[in-house]
Amino acid sequence: MPASASAAVSASVSAPARSVTPVLIIHTGDPVDDLRQSYGSYAVQLQKAAGLHDDETEIVSVFQGQFLREPDQYRAVLITGSPTMVTDLVDWSERTAAWLRRAAEHGLPMFGVCYGHQLLSHAFGGKVGYNPAGRVAGTMVVTRHAVAADEHLLRESPERFEAHMLHSQVVLEPPPGATVLASSTMDPNHMLRLAPNIFSAQFHPEFTGEFVRAHLAYYTEVYGKCGIDTAAMCAQVCETPQSAALLRRFLDLHAPVKQIPATI
Repeated sequence: MPASASAAVSASVSAPARSVTPVLIIHTGDPVDDLRQSYGSYAVQLQKAAGLHDDETEIVSVFQGQFLREPDQYRAVLITGSPTMVTDLVDWSERTAAWLRRAAEHGLPMFGVCYGHQLLSHAFGGKVGYNPAGRVAGTMVVTRHAVAADEHLLRESPERFEAHMLHSQVVLEPPPGATVLASSTMDPNHMLRLAPNIFSAQFHPEFTGEFVRAHLAYYTEVYGKCGIDTAAMCAQVCETPQSAALLRRFLDLHAPVKQIPATI
């Protein structure tokens, strides 16, 4: 063996490759096939928005019967949206809620969006149900509360910022001990801090304006029956850089990358 090759082998043995403790994405549902094929699953959209590569992410599709590993196998958790309703109390959702309680006891950082937002509140003793203000769709303004001024996650956000919203149910009553960080005109509990490293938002930081417009176009008839003018909503859709930045900021603050030795 040439000396250079021998040295390379020696170096690889003395300094083994290292891998990253993964971020878990709890995949709770998907858009219709037409939208999924064009824009990706909800899990993939969340992964992309969070700036995560495949080799540092583990996606577990609980709504398809996949099971979660122990909380200590992950450095953080992101929870997707879903067409399922939390109040349906389906088996996979209730199992996931129980797992989230164990993960919280373990101290695992978590961020839930839409269904994930509602599921975290449900898991920790809050109340979830249909929004008294009606169905919500499009890009709307979120208002940060004064109590969030010292919250590092929102410190760089303006008092009012735009975010994408597509939902029927909301958190009606936050869990005991939760702090409401932001609200919207149609939802007073729009963003919560449930623990120092556990957050949730009813809005979708992972969606692009293009996806929201495609969603509104696809469901024009459905939304029309709810009194929502999708053409008017589409005209108001814009990009949402302030809300989109929250996922990456969350990981930077609460789950920085830690290298672990690779298995040989």
